[in-house]
Amino acid sequence: MSSLPVVHLDQPFQALWAGQDPFAAVEALEGKVVRALDGRRTFRTEVAGRGYFVKIHRGVGWGEIFKNLLSARLPVLGADNEWLAAQRLAELGVDSLHAVAFGQRGSNPAQRHSFVITEELTPIINLDSFTRSWPQQPPQPVLKHALIQRVATMVRRMHEGGVNHRDLYICHFLLQLDPAPSPTNLKLSLIDLHRAQIRSYTPRRWRDKDLAALHFSSLAIGLTTRDRLRFLQTYFARPLREILNMEAALLGHLKKESVRLLKRYQRKFAPESGR
Repeated sequence: MSSLPVVHLDQPFQALWAGQDPFAAVEALEGKVVRALDGRRTFRTEVAGRGYFVKIHRGVGWGEIFKNLLSARLPVLGADNEWLAAQRLAELGVDSLHAVAFGQRGSNPAQRHSFVITEELTPIINLDSFTRSWPQQPPQPVLKHALIQRVATMVRRMHEGGVNHRDLYICHFLLQLDPAPSPTNLKLSLIDLHRAQIRSYTPRRWRDKDLAALHFSSLAIGLTTRDRLRFLQTYFARPLREILNMEAALLGHLKKESVRLLKRYQRKFAPESGR
């Protein structure tokens, strides 16, 4: 890869950083840090009265790259994944993050410097929080059905367009709260795209991994068997009888993966979250 920097700027950053080194300018931005990991920092900032989220990658180092590869995981080397995935989802008609600035420089993948800036989505609530009370306080069926169909349609378009998410949990769907959600007025945006993969088509293995994560993360929200069949019918856009016959392997995979993911969740997160 060329070491020449790649930079894309929309307004207001194009005007704000005119004549400046954008890599120095982004490092000078200030705001509340929402996540900080080795080599990656995410914070919220305001420019011209509007909120933005800034993610800066400083390189993960060869040790982290090799650790991921030895674990059969693809390492995230910079902000380009999120930038490219956001552009691709927009082309596919899937609401997601609106990225307004991106920069990347450096040919060494272990030390690559990159950033992406996205518009803040507000007011919002993620679907995990929105649906948490459903078992005790069931929603109006028409609203629940509309949400199921919207999620299924978004995921179908994403997979048909060659994008798989790799962290497709319901907490990564953000529901717009203004105007108030209704069956005829739903605005959902898919976020956390930094691990997404983009191809000409989505391999079945990665399709099934996304669907398994989505299935697992919705187990505790009180969905019925009919609700899950409604999701499948919308996602595959085929008669239900045909889906059940042709996708028997997938249905078995969802059950098996739910057990595995639940064990992993209990081992890593349940003691800390208290849920």
